[in-house]
Amino acid sequence: MTDLYIFDFDGTIGDSRELIVKTMMDTFDAMGIGKPSVAECIKTIGLPLDNCFAVSAGLDDKQSEKCAEVYRKIFKENNKRGAVKPFEGVIDTLNRLHDEGKTMAIASSRRHESLDVLVDDFGIANLFSMIVGGDDVTKAKPDAEPVALILSKLGIDPHKAIVVGDAPVDILMGRNAGTRTCAVTYGNGGLEQLKASKPDYLVDKFNKILDIGL
Repeated sequence: MTDLYIFDFDGTIGDSRELIVKTMMDTFDAMGIGKPSVAECIKTIGLPLDNCFAVSAGLDDKQSEKCAEVYRKIFKENNKRGAVKPFEGVIDTLNRLHDEGKTMAIASSRRHESLDVLVDDFGIANLFSMIVGGDDVTKAKPDAEPVALILSKLGIDPHKAIVVGDAPVDILMGRNAGTRTCAVTYGNGGLEQLKASKPDYLVDKFNKILDIGL
């Protein structure tokens, strides 16, 4: 039985790929740094923001931190209402889980303030008992800290929880925290990389998580 569903946001709930990649490219232009490929940028979605720049463009810590600072400013400009849309079936599925009495939370590498804006735009803020952003923890995914924090605050045993995400770091985070895990294949993570992270479940549509733990 699953009592708690912990969701990643980008690539799992919200289709933010186009906005993220555009903002990364705008950031490289603003910084006068040579741009990596779109594919390299996509591979980093889900990592802490400064790590995205370090991994995609091979930047050092100082450059990556500056890029992250510039990115956040540009993101606010690019993030027009409706720029990020929920994936197919997300809103209906979340509402059904809520109606069935399931507890839900979000664990994302995105900053809490940004998460709040996007969740509000989707009209689903009231469905979540807790939202954890990258700035709410000291250790990022794949460390267990984001999930462990949620489990502790909500008083739920890890064996009654499941982490749902589109990237290997999400699956590893859940495994490190002792929860079950479910990888979604429609997001930003590559299928082979997701399989290698050894999720308990693998689904190609968000609404298929309804079959897990009922």
